[in-house]
Amino acid sequence: MKRLIALAAAVLVACPVAAQVPTGKMGELRPDQQQFFELYKELVETDTTVSHGNCTQAAGQIATRLKAAGFPDNQLTLFSVPEHPKEGGIVAVYPGTSTTLEPMLLLAHIDVVEAKRDDWERDPFKLVEENGYYYARGIADDKMMAATWADALIRFQQAGYKPARTIKMALTCGEETDTAFNGAQYLANNRRELIDAAFALNEGGGGDTDGKGHLTAQSIQVGEKIYQDYKLVATNPGGHSSQPVRDNAIYGMSEALLKIREHEFPAEFNDTTRVYFERAGAARSDAMGAAMVALAKDPGDAEAAAVVNTDKGLHSMLRTTCVATMIDGGHAVNALPQRVEANVNCRLFPGHTPAEIQDQLAGVIGDPGISIEQARKDKPLAETPPLDPAIIGPMETRSAKYFPGVPVIPSMSTGATDGLYLSAVGIPTYGVPGMWGDPDGNGAHGLNERLEVRAVYVGRDYLFDLVKALAK
Repeated sequence: MKRLIALAAAVLVACPVAAQVPTGKMGELRPDQQQFFELYKELVETDTTVSHGNCTQAAGQIATRLKAAGFPDNQLTLFSVPEHPKEGGIVAVYPGTSTTLEPMLLLAHIDVVEAKRDDWERDPFKLVEENGYYYARGIADDKMMAATWADALIRFQQAGYKPARTIKMALTCGEETDTAFNGAQYLANNRRELIDAAFALNEGGGGDTDGKGHLTAQSIQVGEKIYQDYKLVATNPGGHSSQPVRDNAIYGMSEALLKIREHEFPAEFNDTTRVYFERAGAARSDAMGAAMVALAKDPGDAEAAAVVNTDKGLHSMLRTTCVATMIDGGHAVNALPQRVEANVNCRLFPGHTPAEIQDQLAGVIGDPGISIEQARKDKPLAETPPLDPAIIGPMETRSAKYFPGVPVIPSMSTGATDGLYLSAVGIPTYGVPGMWGDPDGNGAHGLNERLEVRAVYVGRDYLFDLVKALAK
């Protein structure tokens, strides 16, 4: 706990991002940045959605670039399974010189959330630059990181760099679709030798701005919630719509989902989230910051909770959350519905199990006519990695270089990452600082996903230096 607090102790006044690390504008990129941009652009413009995309193609494109840089075939492994030929990935190994240091692993997913062209202002699979931002599906989640890792290995190979620690990279598919083939899970369970490492770097960390060009904090993800989908089903004999009755499957499911909407899981802290609230709150000069600090001291402070809960991110970090995300019901426009299905997506606070939350949802609904099943029962529980100074220290020192005056704070992700599968087999996984996002979430998983151009190139430089430092 002392180490955890020390990590977040240096809370200084945040500076404008533009004043911290200057970077070239589009059209004025350094040669190495232009090389990166071409890789990045090709990756984001390759559709890797589960419905129409092809991760195997994207992985092959990365392999082609690695080979062009001089990677031999025996350092590259393209993988897929016959049942999911389009959901493949790639593992690359850059050998180190040490015979005692264990390898490090760079993990990123190359699949993306669905994006309908009719809903977007721009083509979601064309990289567009407007007003200082890049737009495209996956531009932030998670192809920025995938491109950065691949680009780093290419630069190492071209420069003849000799790290002490072997550097491995795994770019995988399936992170965005919980019931799809998951490449990280496959590697952890079936090809462990390819990815075995002392630790892994992954998505989940990063910076936050105030929406006005000021970077307020950089975070290191230390732990995450558990992702769990629940399938709710209501059935009914149905009948002719000209003779309606109150016992209606759509009404029953609607009432169940409204009860879930109104249910608030209790607030709770663990070591990571308590320090996050203390230090991130202290870095702010507004009412929200004061409320965060107050709530960390007294979780029962109702006044502070009322303020904190107005921020959806902070609200989620404090508790388990469940929300309806999909619904399907009825079989004809002139008939009473015989079956209605709904998906409820939950993000479980560490320490709770999917079975426990399933029982709680059944109690909240209070209707035995609504069945509840876990969409998946084979997922491991997330393990929180240790705050190892040998790993965290370089993240802090390089943040001081790239983001002077900005606190570096351990945080718990309210989402879920493929780090879950690595931690389950004993590979501690950390979400790294580097790029940053705006308070509105930058459209990730939504419309018009974007990432600030400066965040791309400054974040890339930060991560490149971080990998070199950890590989020494």
